[in-house]
Amino acid sequence: MKSQHSKMRRTAAIVATGLTVSLALAACAPAAGGGAETGNAADIEAALKEKSTITVWAWAPAVEEIAESFEKEHPNVTVKVVNAGTGNDQYIKLQNAIKAGSGAPDVAQIEYYALPQFGLSDALVDLTDFGFDELEDKYTASTWGSVNLDGGIYALPQDSGPMALFYNKTVFDKWGIAVPTTWDEYIAAAKTLHAADPNAYITNDTGDAGFTTSMIWQAGGQPYTTTNSTEVALDLQDEGSKKFADTWSQLTENDLVAPVSSWSDEWYRGLGDGTIATLAIGAWMPGNLTSGVPDAAGDWRVAKMPTFEAGVPANAENGGGGDAILKQSKNKLVAAGFLQYMNEGEGTQISLEAGGFPSTVADLESDEFLNAEDPYFGGQKVNEVLAESIKDVVPGWSYLPFQVYSNSIFNDTVGQSYADKSNLNDGLKAWQDATADYGNEQGFTVTTK
Repeated sequence: MKSQHSKMRRTAAIVATGLTVSLALAACAPAAGGGAETGNAADIEAALKEKSTITVWAWAPAVEEIAESFEKEHPNVTVKVVNAGTGNDQYIKLQNAIKAGSGAPDVAQIEYYALPQFGLSDALVDLTDFGFDELEDKYTASTWGSVNLDGGIYALPQDSGPMALFYNKTVFDKWGIAVPTTWDEYIAAAKTLHAADPNAYITNDTGDAGFTTSMIWQAGGQPYTTTNSTEVALDLQDEGSKKFADTWSQLTENDLVAPVSSWSDEWYRGLGDGTIATLAIGAWMPGNLTSGVPDAAGDWRVAKMPTFEAGVPANAENGGGGDAILKQSKNKLVAAGFLQYMNEGEGTQISLEAGGFPSTVADLESDEFLNAEDPYFGGQKVNEVLAESIKDVVPGWSYLPFQVYSNSIFNDTVGQSYADKSNLNDGLKAWQDATADYGNEQGFTVTTK
């Protein structure tokens, strides 16, 4: 599943008008189709013995294999896996089907940042209807928190993306740079590296909404609050937001980050030749480095994220998502059985073998997983670092119920601060204003600070 994150970022500029739907008003409307199928484990098991077909919209390659395995175990069930598009492309189609009242799949893969848009608009089944709230201990706290919206459970976590610092050890060793443990040390390393080699940068950044929100999360910010599905408070100048912007502006304003867009050919070249020396990114990144920058094998290592305060562990998620059942589904019990198989049962191992980073505690704690030595990273036990990083994720983070749209206008707001090499706080304020305007237009009650 890690390989899919690169595709998501390459298609991050969505057709915003495809998502211009009054979700706040939709929350007040009755759900279309699907009946009221609920039940316990016995009901699900009985449903799986009957002839049925479900459709799953997902872009992760492992889902096809998981479906085949599921069908072998439940021969009366047919699972049709459809790639309706990656990330935003699928969300537009999904939103259109919800608005039309027909055409939605039984199950859909949805990233954590986009889940509130669908969960809080009454389009998804609350999985507590099937007793899935009892599965909480099976998952990491951060991923479970991401699917828990307003007291309901609207997806089962599929994968996770605790952030880590991927760094080019060869470059660091060449210039005598120690692995930074704080962002102040990181800025100092950026200055040392660029002074030693004007063609080399500590990292790249031309402005990315997902990275920005993750960094605000790590800094302890809570800029988004939603109450009763329709009342939204925005504060992109809270303490955590300003802490990130004040810190990162020291890099952007002083030409200490490469003006290279992630997932571009230039980006891959920079990662390969050492002119981009680190990435602060989700735990799904190893597969992308292995496949996208093969000539740099042995150069890269992984460390825990630098922190804003020395000695105070803190981290955030970056990427990852879960799988939800649509209220339009006419086979909710069967869909629930598949959901559990994929994300808590045998399907988790299939996902792991396909390169996904797990959200399930049992997989994260297994000796096989933790002790795996990765030759690309010089034989380092990368998973040990990444699994440890999950424990530091700051609790309490939430996204907007229209985060997909908000992210789509990031380049028009915060992106301008990157282009002008001006203070990022100005960009955050512009982003907040434009986001609030959109939310109010869509029927939400949005307040800002």
